[in-house]
Amino acid sequence: MNKIPVFIVDDQNLFRQSLALLISSVEEFNLLGDFESGNSFVDKIPYIVNNQPHVAIIDMDMPGMNGIELNEILHEQFPQIKVIILSVHINPSLIAQMIHAKASAYLEKNCDKEELIMAIQSVYKTGFYFNKSVLKAIQDNANKKNAVQQTIANLPVKLTNREKQVLEYICKEYSNAEIAQSMYLSSRTIEGHRINLLTKTGCRNTAGLVLFAIKYGFYVIPV
Repeated sequence: MNKIPVFIVDDQNLFRQSLALLISSVEEFNLLGDFESGNSFVDKIPYIVNNQPHVAIIDMDMPGMNGIELNEILHEQFPQIKVIILSVHINPSLIAQMIHAKASAYLEKNCDKEELIMAIQSVYKTGFYFNKSVLKAIQDNANKKNAVQQTIANLPVKLTNREKQVLEYICKEYSNAEIAQSMYLSSRTIEGHRINLLTKTGCRNTAGLVLFAIKYGFYVIPV
């Protein structure tokens, strides 16, 4: 079984070391390193990553290069690294900002270990993980920006019925292979639909597609 390569970037020594012990205890994960700053991480990346997906757990508040800046650098220079933001700040505008900036997940720093493990697995598998509190924050932020509630009937782009189906499955955290199986299509066909969705909506990654679907009322958060 291929293990999920994981990095940790956090300036708080005790928290970072405790998180490293947790990651190392999960057989499915391979901790490639923990770093006390964004600068030290960026300096080492060229020597420790390949073209396969990686997951980086990044603290939002760090001296020097903060999580926002580090996330931007990673997605410009090392797009194979999927970012999970850890933060004490659960602010709808900030969450939406980070998702638009290609962060794959946003977790409260006091989340339990089961959720963190699930988030890492989901980000590696599907490219994103949003829990209900984050989905709600995104939706509330979208509603505040729209004086009139958006609906699927007035999407700013025209999607085919099949693209709508694929988008719905994406929102439910299905992988390409799982969507293909459910729709009786090939994974290559599903990837084509995903690329078309990204192109039509102007989103930059899968997480952005979910944000788009929530904003325009296409995806309703399960109660």
